[in-house]
Amino acid sequence: MQILADENIPLVEAFFAGFGDIRRLPGRGIDRTALADTEVLLVRSVTQVDRALLQGSAVRFVGTCTIGTDHLDLDYFQQAGIAWASAPGCNARGVVDYVLGSLLTLAEVHGAELSRRCYGVVGAGQVGGRLVEVLRGLGWRVLVCDPPRQAAEGGDFVSLETILAECDAISLHTPLDAGTRHLLDGERLARLKPGTWLINASRGAVVDNAALRELLERRADLDAVLDVWEGEPQVDVELARLCRLATPHIAGYSLDGKLRGTAQIYQAFCAVNGLPASVQLDELMPAPWLPELNLAAGTPPAWALATLCRAVYDPRRDDADFRRSLTGDVAARRTAFDALRKHYPLRREIDGLRVRLNGEAPELAQLVRALGAVLV
Repeated sequence: MQILADENIPLVEAFFAGFGDIRRLPGRGIDRTALADTEVLLVRSVTQVDRALLQGSAVRFVGTCTIGTDHLDLDYFQQAGIAWASAPGCNARGVVDYVLGSLLTLAEVHGAELSRRCYGVVGAGQVGGRLVEVLRGLGWRVLVCDPPRQAAEGGDFVSLETILAECDAISLHTPLDAGTRHLLDGERLARLKPGTWLINASRGAVVDNAALRELLERRADLDAVLDVWEGEPQVDVELARLCRLATPHIAGYSLDGKLRGTAQIYQAFCAVNGLPASVQLDELMPAPWLPELNLAAGTPPAWALATLCRAVYDPRRDDADFRRSLTGDVAARRTAFDALRKHYPLRREIDGLRVRLNGEAPELAQLVRALGAVLV
């Protein structure tokens, strides 16, 4: 069996070596010529996998080690009898950590108390749903907009218009489809409350980037945090410079999330082919660099929150790296965007962190549990 995999997918050899020969290529370099006799194609979000790529090929299984599937032509897969799998939820925790780190940065810049703001989460699937759980666990006020879930479940959801009118911080976590492309267009962006913080770690085209750039040029009261961009790997440099934080589509790039993605595709491949999933992720996951933190019972909760989050991940490093790459011509910037992702430093997740409290501290215990860390 011939297996072709994006060079940025970890542990492919550990999971798939027993099934055949493995070749690696950059995701943007996977084309019809590269497929040759490939039967199993493993990709990430940068590879467009559609009829133009696959028609006439030997590919019978496509796995994307990502949550999103907007780069896959699922209708064609069904017509052609091609099995496929994605990795829902694999990097959800990494994105939550990114949003928490961004909120901490914004709060420091503005001298704001995070507990006093109203949060809007747009899209409550694997990522947004987990973010809502964490923010509410911290005792913060959160409004949630998710029309598909509202239609299916009812429940305590609000409209996007309510989010725009009432929320001080808005985090976007929708998939990209015809209904969400430019979900925040110029008209909706103009209705953001004074002083709103807008975070997009979903897909770039969920926000009209040109309209956002024009708005930020006019309204210094607004703050934007963008991890995703229209036209990636080409980025609107002026928009990036206007953002409080700007990063190269790495919100979910935790090591844990990437390894989980490969494991989920391996398990799906085994299921499709009626094979036992004999390789276990737990046996391959490396130990964290920071296995445990101790907090005194009298630790101020706000300090504990910042310390626990930043001990694991701080997006300001990624912002600094990205801003240094926004030089040269378009070709150089496109290359730099992909290089930052390819050579991304190791990063772990908060829910793998063990926290020990020295003394009785119910409020701190609640904070630790809300973040998803392990209370020992």
